[in-house]
Amino acid sequence: MNAPSSNALPLPHAATGQETGWLYGWITTVDHKRIGILYLLSAMVFFVIGGLEALLMRLQLARPNNSLLSPDFYNQMFTMHGTTMIFLVGMPMLIGFANYFVPLMIGARDMAFPRLNAMSVWLLIFGGVLLYFSFVTGGAPAVGWFAYAPLSEQAFSSSQGVNYWIASLLILGVGSIATAINLITTVVSLRAPGMTMRKLPLFVWMSFITAFLILFALPALNAAIVMLLMDRQLSSFFFGSFRGGSAILWQHFFWTFGHPEVYILALPAFGMISEVLPVFSRKPIFGYEFVATSGVVIALLSFGVWAHHMFAVGLGHMADAFFAASSMLIAIPTGVKIFNWIATMWGGSLRFTTAMLFAVAFLVHFTIGGLSGITFSAVPTNWQTTDTYYVVAHFHYVLIGGTLFGTYAGLYYWFPKMSGRMLSERLGKWHFWLAVISFDLTFFVQHILGLIGMPRRIYTYPDIPHWATLNMISTVGAVLMGVSVLVLLANIIWSLRHGQPAGDNPWKAWTLEWATTSPPPEHNFERVPPVRSRRPLWDLAHPENPDPPIAGKTAPESPYLEKNFVGMWSFILTEATFFIMLIIAFVYYTGSERNKNPHALADLNLQAASVFTVFLLLSSFTLWRAEKKLEQGRHKGFYVWLSATILLGLVFILGQGREYLGLFHRGVTFNNSLFASSFFTLTGFHGLHVCVGLMGLLIVLALGWAGDYKAGRTEAVRTLGLYWHFVDVVWIFVFTTVYLVGPRL
Repeated sequence: MNAPSSNALPLPHAATGQETGWLYGWITTVDHKRIGILYLLSAMVFFVIGGLEALLMRLQLARPNNSLLSPDFYNQMFTMHGTTMIFLVGMPMLIGFANYFVPLMIGARDMAFPRLNAMSVWLLIFGGVLLYFSFVTGGAPAVGWFAYAPLSEQAFSSSQGVNYWIASLLILGVGSIATAINLITTVVSLRAPGMTMRKLPLFVWMSFITAFLILFALPALNAAIVMLLMDRQLSSFFFGSFRGGSAILWQHFFWTFGHPEVYILALPAFGMISEVLPVFSRKPIFGYEFVATSGVVIALLSFGVWAHHMFAVGLGHMADAFFAASSMLIAIPTGVKIFNWIATMWGGSLRFTTAMLFAVAFLVHFTIGGLSGITFSAVPTNWQTTDTYYVVAHFHYVLIGGTLFGTYAGLYYWFPKMSGRMLSERLGKWHFWLAVISFDLTFFVQHILGLIGMPRRIYTYPDIPHWATLNMISTVGAVLMGVSVLVLLANIIWSLRHGQPAGDNPWKAWTLEWATTSPPPEHNFERVPPVRSRRPLWDLAHPENPDPPIAGKTAPESPYLEKNFVGMWSFILTEATFFIMLIIAFVYYTGSERNKNPHALADLNLQAASVFTVFLLLSSFTLWRAEKKLEQGRHKGFYVWLSATILLGLVFILGQGREYLGLFHRGVTFNNSLFASSFFTLTGFHGLHVCVGLMGLLIVLALGWAGDYKAGRTEAVRTLGLYWHFVDVVWIFVFTTVYLVGPRL
């Protein structure tokens, strides 16, 4: 066995719980395994809460004309259930598994940025608490998890619930993006020697792809809810159609996030299935390259199908045809995975543990959900079913029959590694059959309800033939699903205290997480086994019959420097997406405003803007010179050029502030036109980024004067330089759009 990985970063000090108490140790931990468990525990708590909300809704719908819940409270339950299950259960649960196992599976000691990792999990907890705090402020949000405008505007939802919903989602979004940056950097920079990208376990691949989806999808939602918050708090009217805004643009922005979100929830479950099926089939995964590549293709295509959620809006025949074709196309790489998984099982030595049973259930139910999803790509069928319970059945087959069953498979598979004890297979089988039977009782009949005309998003219904019977069946199934969750919780609690000791590798699996103890030590590995193929533990156990070695580029030799650049580039990608959405909004709204008011842009001062633009662009040159001086060890020159950069940035901010004051004096305020709202939002967020960059530069200057960079520590300056150059590039696009293209829209 090889020496410990040379590129694994030392852990920052964290209390283990022995010196300062177990509670303090968990609160202050930066260990990726403990953080992963915190994610999973948080997700489980919210899963129970979200499940209770679902049960209340099903009890209300159990019979016609029921009055168990009031219409407003039902809408609150409807909104909170969807928001909870998507943002506080689905994503945290999958992120928790990725947090725990990705470093182990690539032979690293921790995530690339442990403290950022700790911040992310506490943002999750705080965001969830903030969302539920809305109940004591006059009522929870009652606008659906999609918060369609104008229903979510202040005029129609005057309580504070929507504001808490927005604030919570912004906090959760920041935490999710931070985790995505961390995962990408960890996989790129901290792989064990020999662990090339072509040897990554498929769960790592799917988590890696999911991280990119988060980077590009969450900013679209963040941009939309920031504009909605401004509508509600600053009296702008981005989405208030009664004042000229566009409720349709909200749908475009939301579903630009919303459909990739389906794959943010599905891809990690695909990865879990790709780990479970080979182990319990005693065969390598069939078509590794196809499974990994199809994940990439799914991620790319997911950003081109959002408008099939909007066929009923009336986008026009060309748009409908394009999105119908793209929606059909995305079924191909998903189907490839299904056949890969079936081929993996075919001819294998199958062992039907609870994990394997849930993996098979995943295959069956996700396929049903995928087939019903194909019907939504056909525009006429979509029109007939889009607002019916057929949609509810479809997405629950994808998200429960797919994501949740896949997660159950991963839980039963990895629980021994996390706890050192086996889950009870007897209770596991009870859990499996209760979960599968109750799930089909609950949601299969909803296909029929939708096809015979029952609309979704209603709190009650008249006594129409068959509706009452089918709804009662669905409600009974939901109650049984609750019982299945209780069985799972009982299994976990009992097994933690009395479960059979697991040993290091109870399944005789092949990936690196099984090479260490159960549970792993704080530093993960005493020694990392050699990695020559995709099944390093198979090679170790069968030296006479190892897998063929696979070549490829390994992780960098200097992970400390590399991880800073990978992390910053990942952050830049997500920030670029956020600004793209704001630029789109500006172009859309300014063009609309110009049709009504040809002089909307007349108050902008192109000459003054050009002058302070030059100052900002010069700051990139001066910062580049500062970096060069630091590399040469010429610290005096470094201080001079860095000070010049800060001065030029300040001049830009002062110039922008001067323009704002001039616009205010001429009566152009944030809430008096669509142009003004979109202009101040776009340029204001850029100015905020400049201010953040200036604070970073001032800190670097202070550290430089304190002698922090005299030993050649230049990576912080170079990393901050990337951010500053990005801010300058963004301004080029903003200036071009606002001052040069805007007057011609």
